[in-house]
Amino acid sequence: MGLNCGIVGLPNVGKSTIFNALTSAPAEAANYPFCTIDPNVGVVEVPDKRMDEICKRIPPQKTIPAMVEFVDIAGLVKGASKGEGLGNQFLGHIRQVGALIHVVRCFSDDDIVHVHGKIDPKGDIETINMELALADLETVDKRLQNIDKMIKSQDKKVSNQAKFTKPILLKLKDSLEEGKLARSVDFNKEEIEALHDLHLITLKKVLYACNVDEDTIHEDNDFVKQVREIAEAEGSAVSKICGKIESEIAGLDTKEERAEFLESVGIEHSGLVVLIKAGYDLLDLKTYFTAGEKEVRAWTFQSGSKAPQAAAVIHTDFEKGFIKAEVYHYEDLIEHGTEQKVKEAGKLRIEGKEYVVKDGDIMHFRFNV
Repeated sequence: MGLNCGIVGLPNVGKSTIFNALTSAPAEAANYPFCTIDPNVGVVEVPDKRMDEICKRIPPQKTIPAMVEFVDIAGLVKGASKGEGLGNQFLGHIRQVGALIHVVRCFSDDDIVHVHGKIDPKGDIETINMELALADLETVDKRLQNIDKMIKSQDKKVSNQAKFTKPILLKLKDSLEEGKLARSVDFNKEEIEALHDLHLITLKKVLYACNVDEDTIHEDNDFVKQVREIAEAEGSAVSKICGKIESEIAGLDTKEERAEFLESVGIEHSGLVVLIKAGYDLLDLKTYFTAGEKEVRAWTFQSGSKAPQAAAVIHTDFEKGFIKAEVYHYEDLIEHGTEQKVKEAGKLRIEGKEYVVKDGDIMHFRFNV
């Protein structure tokens, strides 16, 4: 399991500029709509200082950090759900990601045209959300067309599931027709699971990324305040990022140069670090490590996972044949210096199937398949 985010937004809000800066991947950025026809995918390392500290104490032959995948999806426009601006193609790409980073233009620049002729974060967000809601409505309508046939199925499992799902779909249809997003509907866990195979776009969690100018990176302007109000009302997250600053950071060669630049503009972390942390928080993701002479590796898992489920992140066989896990924490290694001294201090534990894995655990799994 890794962090997988689709970057969406109207044309000319800075999506491809930000994508290029975050991933250093060659997505074309231009001052006109639809310069990104196919989704560009960039896979980048998750910055984690703990990896460096573990490697100092357990020197490996190689290190493998956790990874995050950014998918730059071409700018949507009003009518995308009906195919405007190649909308259907783009909406299909959005369905494949785990979460959405919705880039909202929160800066003024006469040299960069806005697709609607003015800077209006509230209107921009409403346009995108409406198109996504209409796309989901079409998906729900298609399922409802077949649901009665499924209810009549001779397969009791199929029939019972269809009976359970139909009122959920009708409830969702009513909400989407009113322009409400699926994530705003009060569903319980079982109802959400019943909708899982529909891959609803508006059920995905969203991080609003306010693309700001250099001045606004330190203090919110009125555009950013509008986005924060919208996000608060729907329970979404907000981060600020300056595409121009991120482009300059991406052009620097060394960590030292980047650190000096960040200090010069008064920023503690790059936009990449901020977005990744926000994405992990949004999806409630954590990291555990495996460490040995061959490799030190970071693994991303869902918060609250028990040891067998966390082991499945490495390989499904690890979960099937799970026996025990040898566990100690990153802080134990920092305190005692070596794995051997961690053991001597009695900090290495043997945990079973009910152990809830913690962020920063260093683990070795015992399994039999």
